[in-house]
Amino acid sequence: MDKPQMIEHLHESVSYTVYDTKWIPLSAKFVVLGSKANSQGVLDIFELNEDKLVKIKSIDKKVAFKCGTFGAASLRNRHMAIGDFEGRLQVLDLEHPDLAVYNVKAHKGIINCIDAIGGTQVDCGAPEIVTGSRDGAVKVWDIRQGQAPVVDISPPPQMGDGINKCGTRDCWAVAFGNTFNSEERVVAAGYDNGDLKLFDLRSLAVRWETTLKNGICGLEFDRRDIPMNKLGVTTLEGGLLVYDLRTQHATKGFSYVEERNAGRSVGTNGVISGPKATVWTVRHLPQNRDLFLTGGGTGSIRLWQYEYPDKRVIDDTDGSKL
Repeated sequence: MDKPQMIEHLHESVSYTVYDTKWIPLSAKFVVLGSKANSQGVLDIFELNEDKLVKIKSIDKKVAFKCGTFGAASLRNRHMAIGDFEGRLQVLDLEHPDLAVYNVKAHKGIINCIDAIGGTQVDCGAPEIVTGSRDGAVKVWDIRQGQAPVVDISPPPQMGDGINKCGTRDCWAVAFGNTFNSEERVVAAGYDNGDLKLFDLRSLAVRWETTLKNGICGLEFDRRDIPMNKLGVTTLEGGLLVYDLRTQHATKGFSYVEERNAGRSVGTNGVISGPKATVWTVRHLPQNRDLFLTGGGTGSIRLWQYEYPDKRVIDDTDGSKL
């Protein structure tokens, strides 16, 4: 059987640190977000033009960009929500980027992560943006509602090892789930100490939480247009977990499968080698919710296929579902 191959199609060198990239919906263009050596922000737009990449626009800002999403924008206007290193949330019209559509000081520290929902789906509720920050807070924004978040999940200050200057844990990853209608909505949040929390936005309460062995770097639900089904989680030191979210046990939580070598490289002979590196990201294939990619700190990109057990739900000894 032939081994899978990855062939570089185009290559473009840039003179800044790249923190995020996103395809512009319904186009052959993509956005690159990053930071110059002087800590200024840069947003470049590239277009695929036959056998080359063409930079069609470059936008400079005073503060470095960290993360962005098109998730809360309609396919028509293609507004991009961006979080920066000073905790500011901006929504930019890429046709007229000099004046932000929305601009708010969202957090006390860097916005590490962002996700959004509502702009590209039908009958799934308000166009909302969620941000997670070094200040430990997770906030949900509806830019139609003014300068205040519609949900603010800010932890109380703590003291001890690993606590940042704001006195709280660092939120590294956020993701919307249960976004298939206008009533249900959850947010998953991952933290630097391995805490994983699932917030129910309808009841404004923690639906479930657990603590993993390492800090959480990436989160993604497998599909946006169905009730939450699976959650992919990536961590420091090569951790990859996939949670089955269809049945929640009263005390044991959600079942999961775990791979501890997901950040290592796989050679042409199929042998895993190299250090146990961070797995930075997880991304599901839109056309198939059971196929997903992970990106490792060694430069490895690995394709996974999830296989369901014969029975997803069984009766526990106490009569509850497991």
